[in-house]
Amino acid sequence: MLKNIHNFIKDNIISSKLIFKINNILGTSNNMEDSVYLKSMYKIYMKKNLNLSNPETFNEKIQWLKLYDRKPEYTMMVDKYKVREYIAEKIGAEYLIPLIGVWNNPNEIDYECLPNQFVLKCNHDSGGLSICRDKDSFDFKKAKKKLTKSLKTNYYYSGREWVYKDVKPLVLAEKYMEDRSSNQLTDYKFYCFNGEVKFLYISTGLEDHSTARIGFYDLDFNKMKFRRSDYALPEKDPIKPQNFDKMIEIAKKLSHDIPFIRVDLYNINDKIYFSELTFYPCSGYMPFEPEEWDYKLGQLIELPEIRNN
Repeated sequence: MLKNIHNFIKDNIISSKLIFKINNILGTSNNMEDSVYLKSMYKIYMKKNLNLSNPETFNEKIQWLKLYDRKPEYTMMVDKYKVREYIAEKIGAEYLIPLIGVWNNPNEIDYECLPNQFVLKCNHDSGGLSICRDKDSFDFKKAKKKLTKSLKTNYYYSGREWVYKDVKPLVLAEKYMEDRSSNQLTDYKFYCFNGEVKFLYISTGLEDHSTARIGFYDLDFNKMKFRRSDYALPEKDPIKPQNFDKMIEIAKKLSHDIPFIRVDLYNINDKIYFSELTFYPCSGYMPFEPEEWDYKLGQLIELPEIRNN
């Protein structure tokens, strides 16, 4: 059966990108060597060869870091459950969104015991998010289906993001957070290079990626001269939060001694909350516009001399 599907794809000359996606679903590419896989994917998504011997662009260096900067603690740092202890130790538990519960699978959840508003998500991905603003109208069946699917997904195989390979999938319920000034949360995503915050992007509406908006800004909140071509720009430029300097201080602390990491924070009702740590934005296939910024931003990443794999 699987062989017939694969032959059908080849015979009908379906795009290479789709072939890779189907191979990932079928698991036929799971045993491919990481560097070979990434070179193939990079060629498909970026339409150019991946230079691992002398990477220069931001996206090339992200691929290099996937392969050669593999510190064991990184796995804990991307685990949305285990990272809570790390954050409490590094900057304080007051920056954590309150946790309601944690389960191995959605069948274990006693929905009657949940509050009227909450957020359900998995600890190892970004696709299983379900937001409940009113339990009476919340579609539990749809949320359960979404979570079950996410629990079966391992990000390592699709993007060779090795930090996710050994994360034990769990379901988390967190307190529903709402900002008085808006019906949706604003994400502040700080791009950090060896503990130095260089710029950030601010996004709204990431609950639904099809309608989300993203804009890049320097630390003075001036709009930068590049964008992501896969997202619309903000309708209006954001205002710098009063506690922005504290946000930068937190980002510096959490990114210390790491070649590159994105520190994601919320600022809700003038209080800072931790969101997540991201080692490989867009899995290293970020569509910069103009494209020259892929090279310019790549110069900010100083690759470690010793390969840790």
